[in-house]
Amino acid sequence: MSAPRIDVHQHVWPEPFLAALRARKAVPRLDGWTLHTTGEPPYPVQPGDHSVSARAELAAADGIDLALVSLSSPLGIESLPADEARPLLDAYHEGVLALPRPFGAWAAAGLDDPDPTTLRDVLTAGCVGLQLPANAIADEAGYERCGPLLAELERQDRPLFVHPGPVAPGGPAWWAAIVGYVGQMHAAWFAWHEYGAPRYPRLRVVFAMLAGLAPLHSDRIAARGGPDGYPGAGVFVETSSYGSGTVDAVAAQLGADRIVLGSDRPYAPPLSIGAGDRRLRTDNPTRLLGTRFPTQNP
Repeated sequence: MSAPRIDVHQHVWPEPFLAALRARKAVPRLDGWTLHTTGEPPYPVQPGDHSVSARAELAAADGIDLALVSLSSPLGIESLPADEARPLLDAYHEGVLALPRPFGAWAAAGLDDPDPTTLRDVLTAGCVGLQLPANAIADEAGYERCGPLLAELERQDRPLFVHPGPVAPGGPAWWAAIVGYVGQMHAAWFAWHEYGAPRYPRLRVVFAMLAGLAPLHSDRIAARGGPDGYPGAGVFVETSSYGSGTVDAVAAQLGADRIVLGSDRPYAPPLSIGAGDRRLRTDNPTRLLGTRFPTQNP
């Protein structure tokens, strides 16, 4: 059997998760199909974007055999008080672990009371690794707080996916995605090399949206000081929201073996790559994930 073609970054909200969001009176919450969060304007969710059958057909059309679903960290669920976060996280895991082929899932975890035992349980149930919000591990204090989760990931030989988290309110509608998310990914990239990699040398990690293009700052690092000799062997970036020219520029800095395909479906289409390019869709994601692939329902 040939190795699967993998998209490491998609979002699908299964029914248990939708119901849990609609049951809330405070943000984050769904009012029908309108999403309310703290940092961004109300967002009209398109129901078809979260139709499992429609999204499975779209993955097939994209040439994807395995689409890894992650919690939408900008919702701010991970940062809620533990008693609020737990029902939402339970509903998310219940839903994504029941998704049929071609879907797999990243685990999510509450940050108010990080629980490595719960993480171990959902990894055992089939999640490929853990997603954390970028602003949760953007400084040394974040690594102290998330340490129990990261140590468990390393013990289980599972990867970490760093995804933009919630942003502060303010600015035009596009501001969060263009300014807030990019800034978070920059901070998380450099915080990993300063605080994360020395503590978790065996942990594989992938940064969304090419780490906000942080790898392109090598000239400024050389001029002003910064991490020397990065990145380590287990560090990857994924392509969501960027085109081939930008991806090529980052690959020139990191090496083509560090780039994996991530689309951010339903918010963006995948990078258009040639049918013969196995690295982004197969070889590199397989090295990121290791030998463990998610349990998929028929």
